[in-house]
Amino acid sequence: MPRLFIPPLLRPYCEGQEEVVVEGATVLEAVLSLDRQHSGVMERLCPEGKLRAGMSVTVDQNVTPRGLAQKVSPESEIHFLPAIGGG
Repeated sequence: MPRLFIPPLLRPYCEGQEEVVVEGATVLEAVLSLDRQHSGVMERLCPEGKLRAGMSVTVDQNVTPRGLAQKVSPESEIHFLPAIGGG
């Protein structure tokens, strides 16, 4: 099953865990699985069903423009990072 790495600011809502094994075939399904384990995480990470502004998601070390719709495999690692801007 995919491993979801929890951003530091959300760890207090996840009993301090840094990573959690989740179910799902997409990033959204993985986040919903995390929310079933630790209620309230979905609203903090994805208010209004969208990835929080200023956040990016990586799956298997690749930043994905598909965000929550990105497919994941059972071996995937999912990370949420602050979006990097600039020019």
